[in-house]
Amino acid sequence: MNMEKSNDYQEVKRELYACAAQHGLHLNTEAFEVNESGLDFFVAFVRDNNGQAWVLRKPRRSDVWERALNERNVLKAVAPRISVAVPDWRICTPDLIAYPLLAGNPVATVDPAGSGYVWRFPQEALGDTFYDSLAETLAALHCVDHDEAMRSGVRRKTPAETREAFAANIEEVRQKFDIPAKLLDRWMSWLTTDSYWPEFSVLHHGDLHPPHILVDDNQRMTGLIDWTEAEIADPGKDFVILYALFGEKGLQDILNRYERMGGRTWYRMKEHIAEQWAAYPALVAKFALTTRKEDDMNMARGMINSWNID
Repeated sequence: MNMEKSNDYQEVKRELYACAAQHGLHLNTEAFEVNESGLDFFVAFVRDNNGQAWVLRKPRRSDVWERALNERNVLKAVAPRISVAVPDWRICTPDLIAYPLLAGNPVATVDPAGSGYVWRFPQEALGDTFYDSLAETLAALHCVDHDEAMRSGVRRKTPAETREAFAANIEEVRQKFDIPAKLLDRWMSWLTTDSYWPEFSVLHHGDLHPPHILVDDNQRMTGLIDWTEAEIADPGKDFVILYALFGEKGLQDILNRYERMGGRTWYRMKEHIAEQWAAYPALVAKFALTTRKEDDMNMARGMINSWNID
């Protein structure tokens, strides 16, 4: 449902403005643009009375707040350690998160008419400037010292714990959904084959899809937003959506650049990433089990039954 046409749109707007005012942020009532694509947050773009652009985020569910607290800790850890901008949360409450809008634009946005992306530049026209700056950012992020990050409160999983978490998610999903035998066999082969799995962890973003990657007019990466899923865990996770978008050849090119920039790889990293993509329906199903919304459950069932694993 379009939020602008729903009965509670104006009420949500009033709540956001009132909460912002309580924290000394006084907003222009005319400048209010909604982005409804986020699954965890209601997001609005506004301006204050001085003309400064802001992003307002309101958690959609109670479980989101715990992850938001982790995100706040991650932002403290990464802001001084990577070259691109990250959100500077000025307000952080269960009712409102607010930060000044970062420079740049998403390299792509979600197409409201379908399930794909609307690219700022033609996808095939993305060049060395984009890929090098992306690889440089990921290499710097993945090299952040774990002890320093943990002192900021960032969550950490050992390689064994990461693998166990994947296995636990898949077990929960298989108990609640009918999984085609071919797909389940692939998941189990991945989980039980040691050579796929890395022996180290990195601080990853965790949700690296195009709307979270900001670029300038020259395609250089300038910022990275929406760090809710970030933690110290699997080093392949930040490449899964890139594999889905750019294919095996594109992924190999990004990994080559990443390695040149100081990123650490292992000999089955590319295959591990491909197997994570094959297991992507399990992540969607896990999300549906968290929200318990019928629309999300149906989306997960459809993905599980139609997923192409060849």
